[in-house]
Amino acid sequence: MLDTGSARVAAVSSTGEVVVDERARRAILLAFRVLGMARSQVGDFHHHDRVPLKTSFDGVRVVPGAIARWGAHVAPGVVLMPSFVDIGAHVDAGTMVDTWATVGSCAQIGKNVHLSGGAGIGGVLEPPDTVPVVVEDDALIGSRAMIMEGARVGRGAVVGAGTVLSASTPVVDVRTGEELDRGRVPDWCVAVGGTRDREFPGGTFGLPCVLVLKRLREGWRHDRAELDEILREHGVNV
Repeated sequence: MLDTGSARVAAVSSTGEVVVDERARRAILLAFRVLGMARSQVGDFHHHDRVPLKTSFDGVRVVPGAIARWGAHVAPGVVLMPSFVDIGAHVDAGTMVDTWATVGSCAQIGKNVHLSGGAGIGGVLEPPDTVPVVVEDDALIGSRAMIMEGARVGRGAVVGAGTVLSASTPVVDVRTGEELDRGRVPDWCVAVGGTRDREFPGGTFGLPCVLVLKRLREGWRHDRAELDEILREHGVNV
């Protein structure tokens, strides 16, 4: 059911909360105990694992070098460049998983998302109270950005290259100085990695945070020239 997309480990409810299906996650954990080790081969590459590779890719473009494990759902219209999609992940229609990007176990990726080259979407199976990463529809995750356990990227958000976001990362609106929900990039905004000074007995040190640079109009499409201009205003590269 996870493989076909008729079940999923987590989803955003009508109230906007991430709801985890613990039964689905336990099924994955149980599979690692029940399934035996088996050898498989793709061309000249040999594998030895408990979880076979995914074989159903209806309507999906799978470029040589892309790997998806059984139990991951990849919807029609997805493009998998040489990349990795782990068990329990859900990658929705129209999404691009670019070269060397990783979609970790149970991560939930929305429609028309762009995961740029080398982006890392963290996986989570244990402990039981952890929440998978959620990247909502129309988001863009920059190259080498890391979105980790419990973090959430809102609809239409742009996350700059190299940004690190975990469930505990402070998210700050640079226009107001307001600290937003930790670990969550709001809908329709441009966000980048930054630091905030904090006082300690040993001195003043910069601690990592994520900075919301600009709010975008709802439905904004990722225009490279406009995005470059937004980031240049703050001395940031794409």
